[in-house]
Amino acid sequence: MNNRVARRRPLARALARALARMRRRAHRFEAAAPPALTPSAFRAVVDERLRSLERQLDEVKGRVNGLLFLLAGSVAAQIVLGLAT
Repeated sequence: MNNRVARRRPLARALARALARMRRRAHRFEAAAPPALTPSAFRAVVDERLRSLERQLDEVKGRVNGLLFLLAGSVAAQIVLGLAT
């Protein structure tokens, strides 16, 4: 039992050191505040993000339509093969 505890201590220390490093790094990133946006700049950023989302949604719709077409084609092929035999 003591062997297990002894083996866990170095791991616990290493984990504590890694967490401390991560906290220090996160603190550095928190210190840098994002620049303040004017209302017109904010609107431009939001518009660009919306356009990007629309493009991504169109791509997803195209992929889903392609998958449905593939599925319908395979079902039709199975029906034709079932009728042929």
